[in-house]
Amino acid sequence: MTAKALRCFVGIVEREFLRFLRQRSRFFASLVRPLVWLVIFGSGLRTMVDLPGTPYEEYIVPGLVGLVLLFNGMQIALSMVFDREMGSMKVLLVSPLPRWYLLACRLLAGVIVALPQVYAFLACAWLWGVRPPLSGYLYALPAVILAGLMLGALGLLLSSLVEQLENFAGVMNFVIFPVFFASTALYPLQRLGEANAVLAEVARFNPFSQAIELIRSALYGRLDTTALVATVAMTVVAMALAVWRYDSGRILRRSLAAHRRG
Repeated sequence: MTAKALRCFVGIVEREFLRFLRQRSRFFASLVRPLVWLVIFGSGLRTMVDLPGTPYEEYIVPGLVGLVLLFNGMQIALSMVFDREMGSMKVLLVSPLPRWYLLACRLLAGVIVALPQVYAFLACAWLWGVRPPLSGYLYALPAVILAGLMLGALGLLLSSLVEQLENFAGVMNFVIFPVFFASTALYPLQRLGEANAVLAEVARFNPFSQAIELIRSALYGRLDTTALVATVAMTVVAMALAVWRYDSGRILRRSLAAHRRG
């Protein structure tokens, strides 16, 4: 890595951390959402959802980690759309460095920012009584990073498709809730199949389900190779499409046109 590329990476990571630190509500919001599910819904559904050998709260914690990463991926998309609206996207896209590298730096910066949020939630879950093996917190780190990369890459792709910042809230809700609920985050695939066979098949092929199963297995010292392959494949595909969209020139022309109008 050249000195110029390294300075670019450090600069993008520093910028994202400063933005994150200035938005303290973002950190608390990232904890409140999964904690509501864990404390309120987890306690309420514990006796209704019978999972042999596994308490319900223990089952949903990896899914709620995925929820933190999913919202972080949408935050990456939101910040890209915001930068385009404000004109700072122009500075990024006219850089002499390759656009794939700039987008990769932006993606990695988003994942690095997400890690403290994930482990803060896991610490809260530990206090609530969900206590996987201590080694599981270390084993889960690569899985969390890979899941964050996949969801962040999908966020980058989404940001290239959204025209205006005003439209993003609706698009975000349209993406987050179907992706989260039509997955194995809250219920095992077998139970979904008993309730609705179509929903079970949707959840089976949902990339978010694969990311959750990868985290769930890693948290307890196992490796789900199917989930690993699926998550890596979706990350590569989503990132390639995002790079193609940003490298096609359409995003730059749109950003410059919006900046002139402003």
